[in-house]
Amino acid sequence: MSGVDDAALVEAYLAHVRIDKRLAARTVELYTGDLARLAQNAQSAGVGLRQVQSAHVRRWVAQMHSAGRSARGIALILSGWRGFYVWLGRQGLVTQNPVQDVRAPKAGKPLPKALGVDESVQLAAHVEEGDDPALEARDACITELLYGCGLRIGELVGLDVAASGTARGWIDLQAGEAHVLGKGSKRRSVPVGRAALESLQHWLAARPSIAGEDPALFIGRHGSRLTPQHIRVRLKRRSMLAGLSTPVHPHMLRHSFASHVLQSSGDLRAVQELLGHASIGTTQVYTRLDFQHLARAYDAAHPRAKGRGPAKS
Repeated sequence: MSGVDDAALVEAYLAHVRIDKRLAARTVELYTGDLARLAQNAQSAGVGLRQVQSAHVRRWVAQMHSAGRSARGIALILSGWRGFYVWLGRQGLVTQNPVQDVRAPKAGKPLPKALGVDESVQLAAHVEEGDDPALEARDACITELLYGCGLRIGELVGLDVAASGTARGWIDLQAGEAHVLGKGSKRRSVPVGRAALESLQHWLAARPSIAGEDPALFIGRHGSRLTPQHIRVRLKRRSMLAGLSTPVHPHMLRHSFASHVLQSSGDLRAVQELLGHASIGTTQVYTRLDFQHLARAYDAAHPRAKGRGPAKS
């Protein structure tokens, strides 16, 4: 195949993945597009596909990144190119794979989704009149603790009614503190606010109507400890009944707790301790959320905000 031109090489490789490797038609279609891009790049650089070097590939990656291609999209394209050169190597047509040591740009971490203060209060204050009063009290308490304390869902379901030698977590009503077992089996104490304490007392008064022998703080109709999935379903339902524009999941309330505490206090170290993060770097993502909040406030209130952006030359 040493005298075969680039187009024929591509066709031979696509036949290989379609017939020999039996890849799905959609995958072959994607490879076809990726290799057409590779061939066009090589032609523009004035080289054949077998003469492509790592420097060429890095330049093309930079161009795709500058053009707005996502890190994941670039990684997939590189994977297709890499496979093509592996095959060329097996055919004895190249001595090295120019894509082997080229990596896509790192994908930026998406910001955690958090509710605004008004939405959080709307969800916490919602009362579903048609529900069983005990279940409504339970779901309201779950919402208040997730938002008011920033608990992880695993920490929440691990709470027992009372402290004991076997309890993973409990709430001290007198001290106003939740004692939880977090990641890495690390214990921490978190303040419980007035609204959450009132909601908890309301739930504890209603709990005996469905309680069994389970020591869990949060139980279902049959008296057994709630599972994380059960809480996710109930919270999503509650958010929709409360009229929120987006379904709410438990971790969203943890993000909301952290963002709102940071907005009010500006104390990143305190938020780190409240969340139980081992590293301050994990907590710093909320500074980006905080900046977004400040930017929105600026856009809404400042007389010079409209049309904010780069100056036109």
